[in-house]
Amino acid sequence: MGGFDSLPDWLPYIPSGELREGGRVRHLANSDGDAVVEHLEAFNNKERYYTYSIMKAPFPITDYLSSIQVCEIDGDSKTSLVEWSGSFTPVGVSDEEAINLFHGIYADDLKALKQ
Repeated sequence: MGGFDSLPDWLPYIPSGELREGGRVRHLANSDGDAVVEHLEAFNNKERYYTYSIMKAPFPITDYLSSIQVCEIDGDSKTSLVEWSGSFTPVGVSDEEAINLFHGIYADDLKALKQ
């Protein structure tokens, strides 16, 4: 599993990134040049997951907290399931609009990861 620093390697929406504060804060730029700043909240290499919060982003939400976990599903380490979930509070948009936004982001990004 890639660490907190490897996101720009597989995510087309984020072409560049830089780690700061000993790798706990990730400064990213999306394809439009908007800043996205994320904070690593938890990381467990053995259990293959990390949890992060968004400190700054061009999204209509606050209180964003997300986790990505890789789970082995066939016992031979050749096939894995990636679970990506998040919680947030919509700002200026409906719950449905915010949910659809992140559902689209997660689906597109997981498709890129698979490739």
